[in-house]
Amino acid sequence: MRGDKTQAKAQQQLRIIGGQWRSRRLPFPAVPGLRPTGDRIRETLFNWLAAEIAGARCLDLFAGSGALCFEALSRGASSCTAIERHPAAVQQLNDNKALLEADNLSIVGADCQQYLQQHRPQQGYHIVFIDPPFDHQLHSAVCAAVNSADWLAPGATIYCELPATDNSFVAPVNWQHRQEKVTGGVKYCLYSYIEPSA
Repeated sequence: MRGDKTQAKAQQQLRIIGGQWRSRRLPFPAVPGLRPTGDRIRETLFNWLAAEIAGARCLDLFAGSGALCFEALSRGASSCTAIERHPAAVQQLNDNKALLEADNLSIVGADCQQYLQQHRPQQGYHIVFIDPPFDHQLHSAVCAAVNSADWLAPGATIYCELPATDNSFVAPVNWQHRQEKVTGGVKYCLYSYIEPSA
């Protein structure tokens, strides 16, 4: 029993892999559906993004533990907006923001789908991370919402993370598929936003 408690406690931290906060460990709460992007996947993802992360404006939807937004900022993104609805996760994001003195991180406590439908950004984002809870099958709807407003800067990059067994996901037709990989039952994909013709 003691070992189980130790393991559970150990699983409640994430490690930043690269950049200025490399090897820093951040706590995150036990929230249903909260599943931080694993180290191997994050390492691959940010290798993919190596040439475009510096100076990028990022949007992290369903931010959860903040694994993606903190990794992006650690590696040189100019700013990130993290949207998360669960109060405990939002509180921890704010605590970790203060711990790292990450003044370029904006945290919004809101439902992602509603927020996307009800707001418009002042500027489009260069990189958008989309990683909703796997059991809600929200990927196609969220991607359509991101695509239908002014959330994406010209040539933006979109990252999607979903179950490897999910065959229902349909990306917007004007998103160009760039890369895809499966690791540990998780499929993760990278797309480029192609502005629709007028």
